[in-house]
Amino acid sequence: MDRHYLLYALEGAVRLEADGQRWTLPPARAALIRAGHPITITVLSKLTTASVLFSPKVMATPQRVLTVFEMSPLARELVRECRDWGSDAGPLSPFAERIFGTLADVVQKLALVPSKCVLPSPISPQLVKAMQLTESMAHTDLSFEEIAVMSNQSPRALARRFASEMGMTWREVLRHIRIMNAVEALSTTDTQITQIALCVGYGSLSGFNSAFRQKMQMTPTEFRASLRS
Repeated sequence: MDRHYLLYALEGAVRLEADGQRWTLPPARAALIRAGHPITITVLSKLTTASVLFSPKVMATPQRVLTVFEMSPLARELVRECRDWGSDAGPLSPFAERIFGTLADVVQKLALVPSKCVLPSPISPQLVKAMQLTESMAHTDLSFEEIAVMSNQSPRALARRFASEMGMTWREVLRHIRIMNAVEALSTTDTQITQIALCVGYGSLSGFNSAFRQKMQMTPTEFRASLRS
């Protein structure tokens, strides 16, 4: 694609992968995608989105290939205003050009504060295997030593791979996975928060609330309410 792309999730959630990172895009958030870079999209539920394409003449090249961020009330209103001009609308009027230009400036500023729902992608086959095991068993009371044994690595070697490829310890990665799974559940189901906490691997609601707030800067209840903003 030769244009920068704004993908705004209105309903449902998706996973986006690009440039060695995986993001979760829940409702009321948006992703800014740099022109000329393919991304992988995994739809997690019934999905409704709004999209805006920006010519490089209108928007400066985004700093990152893909960034997910919070949408402000102004950005949401500007997206709604842009619905009047589709791909077959012909040349834009001076007013339309100002609207698109303003939206481009606003979303680039918002993208400077990216969402925390991001996880680096592993590179080595050994870490890919360890990550697959961790993700498939994240809801259980697993240990780092068990993951090392099941992926045929020593704990020391595996710890080095997590540090060098993910920039985190295994325990930090596990916490990221559990919170991202919780974000997806909060975004796509009406399941009670206590049940979600148990399903993603937390033994208590208080522990889940604390971990979620630390990662997302809001409680699970506040996050679910923000999906309808």
